[in-house]
Amino acid sequence: MNRCNLFWAGLIAGCVGVSSTQADERRFTYTYEPETLPAGAFEVENWITLRTQRSKAAGRDNFNRWDLRQELEYGVSDRYTTALYLNERADSYRDPATGVNESDFEWKGVSWENRFNVLNPAAHKVGLTLYLEGRYSGEEAEIEQKIILGQRHGAWKWALNLEHATEWEDNLRETEGEFGASLGVARDLGKHWALGLECRNQTLMPAYRQVESTALFLGPTLSYRHEKWWAALTVLPQVRGWNFDGNPDGDRNFDLAHQERLQVRLLMGFNF
Repeated sequence: MNRCNLFWAGLIAGCVGVSSTQADERRFTYTYEPETLPAGAFEVENWITLRTQRSKAAGRDNFNRWDLRQELEYGVSDRYTTALYLNERADSYRDPATGVNESDFEWKGVSWENRFNVLNPAAHKVGLTLYLEGRYSGEEAEIEQKIILGQRHGAWKWALNLEHATEWEDNLRETEGEFGASLGVARDLGKHWALGLECRNQTLMPAYRQVESTALFLGPTLSYRHEKWWAALTVLPQVRGWNFDGNPDGDRNFDLAHQERLQVRLLMGFNF
């Protein structure tokens, strides 16, 4: 077991036995909902995201990326939730120029997430939560902000996120801006299941000088919730993409140089 997993196991062990209310019970995996954890509640989440199929013309034949996140979340108050993440990434692809298979595993650092509920959806027409997350790995850093809106209407639930992030790469020497939005709509199917759709847009702007690419994703989401745990799965194909830096992927309908043709994300949450 590597030192990251040992550290995380210690954090989880420290939380066992702490009483709390039920878990977040998320219905979406890319779109946050405005609800926060109750005061004193602990939750552990595991994230697995597969990002697959980039362009052979852009040097990424048979491309697969696995993003892994382990999260410990705590309700500081009924309005404020904070979380610590450990992040890893594994890439594999074939270089079409050499025919060589490449693979790499990277430690992507530690993230600190903060969510503050401004308007409780149980007491207002629309719920509102503000989100701030920082990440640092030694060679990279990132600051991400979200405005989270959402509400429930009977068996239906929706959430909308407006997103911005600044990322520093290459030993903090290169800067990239990211702008985006995500929308989720789901319907509860009885006590445990929910089925819905998620739509997501991401736009990349290196050094904030000009738009490099933008892509739109749309796909189904399925979630299951139980008294002590929940799970959510989203399958998100790219439905349209635009590449503005010379079209190196050779595709007029998708951005396969900077984004993937398909993303699949599984979240599982456990409360203690």
